[in-house]
Amino acid sequence: MLLALASVQGKNPWTGASPSYWDYASIWDGTWYKIIAYWGYPGQLPLSTSGHVSQNAWAFLPGYPFLVRGVTEVTSVPWEYTSVAISFVFGLGATLVFYKLMRLTLPAGTTLFAVLLFCISPVSPLFQVAYAESMYTFLLMLGLYFVVTRRYVLLFPIILVMSLTRPSGLAFALFLAIHIAHRWWVRERDPFPTGQRVLAVAATVFSGVMGLAWSIIAWIGTGYFSAYTETELAWRASYIGYSHLVPFTSWIQGGNWWLGAPAGAVVVVLLVVAFALFMLTKGVRRISLDLRFWVIAYALYLLAVFFPQSSVFRLLMPLFPLLGVIALPKSRIYRVLVVLLFLAAQWGWLLLCWGVDGADWTPP
Repeated sequence: MLLALASVQGKNPWTGASPSYWDYASIWDGTWYKIIAYWGYPGQLPLSTSGHVSQNAWAFLPGYPFLVRGVTEVTSVPWEYTSVAISFVFGLGATLVFYKLMRLTLPAGTTLFAVLLFCISPVSPLFQVAYAESMYTFLLMLGLYFVVTRRYVLLFPIILVMSLTRPSGLAFALFLAIHIAHRWWVRERDPFPTGQRVLAVAATVFSGVMGLAWSIIAWIGTGYFSAYTETELAWRASYIGYSHLVPFTSWIQGGNWWLGAPAGAVVVVLLVVAFALFMLTKGVRRISLDLRFWVIAYALYLLAVFFPQSSVFRLLMPLFPLLGVIALPKSRIYRVLVVLLFLAAQWGWLLLCWGVDGADWTPP
C-alpha cells in the first residue's frame, strides 16, 4: 500500500515526486526525529510572529531517534534504512508480546486472530515507517505483561525507556495505581505480599516522576518553565489558536471546532458514555482485568490532554487490548469481513493521513 501511494505521490515538503519507499517512510514526524538525532534540541525556543512558542523538536522524545542514530553510527547504514528497520523489528517484538498477553486469558485460536488484527490494524503501517510507535508499543506491551504476571521489579527499566520514547509515564502511573488499589481490595482472596506492594508502589511513583521528567528536561534545556507544554500546544494553535492547557477541556474544544457548539460537546459526552458502556460489556470482561485497567487509564489520559485531530487514530494504538474483544466471535464470515474492513481502513488512513496533498493539514 505504501509503495502504491508513493508511486502517485507528488512533490512535497519532504520528497520529490514518486519517492522511494525508504524516503517516503521517513516523512512527517520522521523528519523531526532525524533532526533530533543529528542536531539535538534547540536551546532557544522558536517564536511565532505573535510571540508564542511555535512548533519545534521538544515535542518529540529522544528514545527512538537516539537509538537510530546510535545504530547508524555503528553500522554506517543511512538513517532512512535504519529507522524503518528498527521500527519493523520492534513491531515484530510487539506482535510476539501481544500474543503472550492475549494468550493469558483467551483461547489459542482467538488469540491468533487478535494477532492478525493487530498486524493489519488501520494504523499498522506505523510499524514500518520512521516513527517511535513501534518501539513504544513494544515497551508498553512488555510493561503490561510484567504487571499482569506480577514481575514488578522488571518494570523500572521499561518505564525509564518507554517514558523517553513517547509521552506515557503519567498514563502508566495511573494504570499502576488502579492495579494496586484492586490488588489491595482483593488481598484476602488474592494475597498481595509486602515485597510486591513495595515494588508496585515504587514503580508507580517512578512512572509518575518519569511522566514529568521530559517537561523538566525541556525547562532545563531552554530556561523556559513550560517549554514542553507550550510546544505541544503549538500543534493545536492552527485549529483553535493559542491557549493554555486545561485538563479535560481539549476534547470539548475540538468537538466544538469540528462540529460547532454545542453539538461538538454533546457528541464528545456521548462518546464518553458509549465508551463507558462498552467497557461494561460481556466481551470486554473476557480479557484480563489488568488490561482493562490500562485501557481505562489511557483513555482518561487522552481525554485529559489530547486535542482531537487526525493524529487521534495513531494515538488510539495503545488501546490494542480491545482487539481481543473484536476477535472473540468465531464465525468465519465475521472474521473475513473484519479483515476486509481493517484492510480498507488501513488504506483509508494512508490516503487521509500519510499521503501529502498540497498544504496537508491531516498529519499521521
